[in-house]
Amino acid sequence: MNKKLKTEAVDHLFQAILTLKDVNECYTFFEDVCTINELLSISQRYEVAKMLRGGKTYLEIAEKTGASTATISRVNRSLNYGNDGYDMVFARLDEKQ
Repeated sequence: MNKKLKTEAVDHLFQAILTLKDVNECYTFFEDVCTINELLSISQRYEVAKMLRGGKTYLEIAEKTGASTATISRVNRSLNYGNDGYDMVFARLDEKQ
């Protein structure tokens, strides 16, 4: 965990997020907390991560998501050298299916 990220304020935000019960509540909360562009950027990175894990090429991902190669590369670096957060979530979603 990045020590620069670990603050009391971030803890409070994450605790608030953990109280959300469904997708509609997520929309309600995140529309207040984030700008539309911030939400679209976060969701784009998530889609890029799914596609990278699915074996898609940078070109396929860029065409489908509109993400730049810099964004795709950054997400790929997180997948390969990050904290495994994406993979944790992907595994949990696979368990639900």
